[in-house]
Amino acid sequence: MATARNLTRERLLASDLEVAGSFWARFRGLMGRAALPPGRGLYLPDNGIHMLFMRFPIDAVFLGRPEPSGECRVVAVRSNLRPWWGLVPYVRGAVAVLELPAGTIAATGTAVGDVVVVEGVGGGRPG
Repeated sequence: MATARNLTRERLLASDLEVAGSFWARFRGLMGRAALPPGRGLYLPDNGIHMLFMRFPIDAVFLGRPEPSGECRVVAVRSNLRPWWGLVPYVRGAVAVLELPAGTIAATGTAVGDVVVVEGVGGGRPG
């Protein structure tokens, strides 16, 4: 099982992180799902996300290229993205995105510059 932790704030971002490792899984993302329960999330080894066909708001944490240790810097955060809002603009320097339940960014204090580690994603790691 993949997890995401904010090392800077010493907070768990997701204890059950799904990895969207294929093109189709990245395109589909969270579309069609009824909700994203607390503690769950989706890891996308990509920069672009959209909110089309989404039924619920989410938070998005954009991650930069990982260090050899696997640690990544947060390069952008987008809180409470509305369903059906459309495309989320490209984030310069991001190579991966964590899609998390709305309110996760506020609850964990996650901010640009924080160090995050994503464990258990195998070949889906940014690189």
